[in-house]
Amino acid sequence: MKFIELDVKNALIFHGYDSENKPIEERTMEESFMRKLICIVRIRSVTEQYLLVTGPDGREMYWEYKGILDEVKVKLQSVDVSIA
Repeated sequence: MKFIELDVKNALIFHGYDSENKPIEERTMEESFMRKLICIVRIRSVTEQYLLVTGPDGREMYWEYKGILDEVKVKLQSVDVSIA
């Protein structure tokens, strides 16, 4: 397994869908970032502000990260992730 190190905090957690097929979301307001080693297979997408990751229980979460997108791209490329 390959990992990258980032400072992240929870922003939004998806718990599934309700009976009307609307997403059940939990917004979090964490104030401080936490340094984590993130397994790259959990990362679904990266934007200028957020990582979309899958939790061990299958839920999807948006994590806000400290830094800029280009820094994340460099970290991913350093563990042989192809970026076109």
